[in-house]
Amino acid sequence: MFQRVPAEVISAHTCCGAWRCERCGKSLRLRPLQPGVFRACPAGAAPTRRWSRRTAYLAALLAVFIIGTNAAVAAPPDLGFSRGVTQGLVERMAAKFGTTSRTRIGAWQDFVRAEQGRPAGGELELLGAVNAFFNRIPFVSDLAHWGMKDYWATPAEVLASNGADCEDFSIAKYFTLKEMGVPIDRLRIIYVVATQINQAHMVLAYYPLPDASPLILDNLDDRVRPASERPDLVPVYSFNDEDVLVTRPGRHSINVGSPRQIRQWNSLLDKLEKEQRL
Repeated sequence: MFQRVPAEVISAHTCCGAWRCERCGKSLRLRPLQPGVFRACPAGAAPTRRWSRRTAYLAALLAVFIIGTNAAVAAPPDLGFSRGVTQGLVERMAAKFGTTSRTRIGAWQDFVRAEQGRPAGGELELLGAVNAFFNRIPFVSDLAHWGMKDYWATPAEVLASNGADCEDFSIAKYFTLKEMGVPIDRLRIIYVVATQINQAHMVLAYYPLPDASPLILDNLDDRVRPASERPDLVPVYSFNDEDVLVTRPGRHSINVGSPRQIRQWNSLLDKLEKEQRL
């Protein structure tokens, strides 16, 4: 017998598609009834990981819009940059992840300095270099790496711990390209449904022009390819420092306001600010 479950008590892990009830912690099999209300199998049912595109789309929207409504607050312009890494942060990371973390963080700083000397007009090559630099880091799920179902790591944490999942790869590439001078309005972190692996996923998109098809930086693909060559990625919503856009299939995207409404983004910015004070 099925029960109604309000949206606010449901949470999802973005990279595996597993759903659970925040009240009882049991796994749920979800079926949309109407906006904000889902039908769930009795507590204890195994989670379903195979979504239709419509169900995955609704699930992703639920994941972003029930998590917060914080007012827009501008992040410091150099937050998340390699040049903002303090000696105190390096020592903190070394104590937590081992002395080799110093080498990895230093390699990131050296990489950024070297690539910033690239001649003007070389952004396509820059995208490929940044994608390849971070994609060599091993993929590790949040649960295995951080002991949490969903954790957005700072770029320094990614390098120091030598592990990342799709959100971490996208975030690290985003901040690194910002530091290298790529305008924010050309970059968007995109939450997608990856149909080939049949689960939610996150990538970074670069828009050479506002209305152009973006180029996709993906930890599943070392090549930077146009979105037109990635039919396996179905966009759900995207964001950068300035706003959140919700994709509506067959229609124009909707601007729904500040990314500060995303709880995990807020948490990430808070961690970055604390890192700068070390």
